Order: sequence, then structure tokens, then C-alpha cells
Amino acid sequence: MGALSDIKVLDLSRILAGPFGTQILSDLGAEVWKIESPWGDDTRGWGPPFVKDQSAYYLSANRGKKSLIVNLRDEKGQEIIRNLAKQADVFVENFKVGNMARFGLDYESISKINPKIIYASVTGFGQTGPRASEPGYDAALQGMTGVMSVTGEPDGGPTKVGAAWIDIMTGLTSTIGILSALHERTKSGKGQYVDVSLFDVGIACMANIAQSYLATGVAPGRIGNAHPQVAPYQDFTASDGNFMTAANNDDQFKRICEAINKPEMATNPKFLSNADRVQNRSELVSILNAEFSQKSKAYWTNTLQKTGLTVTSINTLEDVFKDPQAEARQSIWSVDHPTIGKVNLLGSALQHLSRTPAQSQGHPPLLGEHTEEVMKDVLGLSNSEISELISNDVIKGSS
Repeated sequence: MGALSDIKVLDLSRILAGPFGTQILSDLGAEVWKIESPWGDDTRGWGPPFVKDQSAYYLSANRGKKSLIVNLRDEKGQEIIRNLAKQADVFVENFKVGNMARFGLDYESISKINPKIIYASVTGFGQTGPRASEPGYDAALQGMTGVMSVTGEPDGGPTKVGAAWIDIMTGLTSTIGILSALHERTKSGKGQYVDVSLFDVGIACMANIAQSYLATGVAPGRIGNAHPQVAPYQDFTASDGNFMTAANNDDQFKRICEAINKPEMATNPKFLSNADRVQNRSELVSILNAEFSQKSKAYWTNTLQKTGLTVTSINTLEDVFKDPQAEARQSIWSVDHPTIGKVNLLGSALQHLSRTPAQSQGHPPLLGEHTEEVMKDVLGLSNSEISELISNDVIKGSS
């Protein structure tokens, strides 16, 4: 029994930030009704790659949900959403600011018919401020919120994170907000509005880097794979490629010095404290790389691990999923799919709770796969009522 097995989620979000968050809720046991247009979530067509007829992108964020095709532009479609909202605990949408009000499906309208609803809006810039009406997407917000300015090599151009970093963090943040509101509801009996934006999340997740600017008034720049406030903490070059390691304190730095047979470095005034090592980073890294380049990655991995230091290879995704740790932690979930057969999906990082672990509630749904099921089981509509709605293009089942 999942931790959220008593929770119903009405999900009108598309693309990644919203769906990633609602997939977490599904994995934790919530029943998620994914409302789609007749052409479906845009990511259904985002590819290649495709696994048979399903895009890898869509498969990554929609596990365990129930897909319903509902025409929001039709008044009867809007009424269906309101009737589902009456029975839902959570309502999630990522439309542009003001669009849901046009359909009578905004928080003010929905909260009147269900005062206990937790209503989450995920947008580019939030519900307030001079940019509230603007659309937003991950790469643009990576540029706006500073992450690209500190990502990349010092002599290169600004670089975005390879994954949709702000989308993913926004999905996580929205889930935290929803769970917080659900918990508070157990005390007050009241719902509330959760306003989450890519802009806010992007800035907040700059964390220590942004705080450094606030402390000094100096904007940090790009330093490649190095840590801005700890040294040594980056990739180093062995004779056959690169590896990552770090010394987070003076004792760990002493162990690195001993591992490369230069114990005297630990007492060098230039490297005595972390602040000294950061100040003299270039010289320090040059010395370390001169030693590391003499032997292989395997040698240094083994040697540094024996001293208790963290040291890792720089993996491709093929390497990642071959790692015995990935198998031990069940990083891949195999799920039955109606058109693919067995399909491998990314496992949830919350699957290791001791009593209520996250687990798959089912395959990423086909477009409209559950429309008729939810109309019958949740709204109590008859077959003739469902047929009339289908004939009037208010709803649609799977093709």
C-alpha cells in the first residue's frame, strides 16, 4: 500500500516539470488522472528515440497514470473537469497564467466547489510580477537564472546542463509543496494554492553559488568541473582518461598527498587550509595532474578508495547501468506495456522507504486509454452518456 494510496490527483500538466512531479505522486501510490487533448501530451511526439510507438521522453515522466482525453474548450468538457475536481485531493496544471480562468478551472473557481483541494500551478515565471504572462521553458530559464553562466570551461561559452535541470527541480519542488499542503490540511481541513515557477526554482537552486554573489557582489564565472569553494574537488587526468575525486577537509587533503607520495604538500602554506587551496587552485591542480597522469584510472581509483576518499570514473549512461550498484539499487524498473511489451524505465529514488516504498503503479498510459474507465468508475456515467460525449467530441478513448 503506497503512502499516498488515498490521494486522487487531477493532472492537467504537460511536457516535463508538471508530469515529473505527478509521476512521483503516482509512484507513492496516488491515483493520477492525466487529462490530455485529442493530440495528447506534446512529448508523445518528441523523438527519436521511440520504443516502438512510444517516445522515450514521454515514457520518462508518466508511469502509473490514467490518461483521459477531455476537450477543455467545450463547456461539457470543463464540467467533466469540475466533477473530477470535486473528488480530487490535488489539482496540477501548467498552463500560461490566466488560461485556466478562461475555462472556469482556476483555483478560485475550483476551490469554491472543493475547499479542500490542493491546487498547484507550475509556470515559467509565477503568478505575479512583470513577466508572469510570459511562457517559460527549461533552457531559457537556465540562461536567465544564472546556471549557464557558471557551467562550462573557463575559456568556453556558457553551457546548459545536459538534462532539463530546472524542469526536474521544479517538478520536485512542486511535489514538496503539494505534500506540505496535504500535511497541513490534516490539521486545518483546508486546501491551498501552490504557485511554483521555473524562475523561482532556478534561482533558489543556485544555492551556494548565488549566495557567494550575495556575500561578495562578485558574480562567479565558469571553472569547468571544479568546485567553486572547495579544492581539490574536480576531475583529474590519469594516463588513460579522467576521474573525479575530492578533498572536502584538511584530513582528506593530507590523504591525497600521501597517496601521491608527496606528504609535504599538506604542510605547504599555500595549501594548508581549504581557503589556501582555493586561492592557489591552479598551482595545486597542476601538481596533482602531474602525478595522476603517471598511472591509470584503475590504479588511482583503487589507491584513493583505500584511503577512504570518494573517487569515481566519469561514466557514460551505458557505464551507469552496468554498475553493480545500479542493479543493487534497482535503478531500472521493468514494466509491462500494452504495445511495447516489457519496457525498462528509470526507477524511483524513493523506492527504499522501509514501509511505504515508491513502486510502479502501471505503465505510462496510451493516449486516452482510461477515458471510459474513469467516466464510469469515478463519475458514474452510463454507457449511453459516454457514447454521447464521444460523439460530440467532448471526450475520446484510446485509438
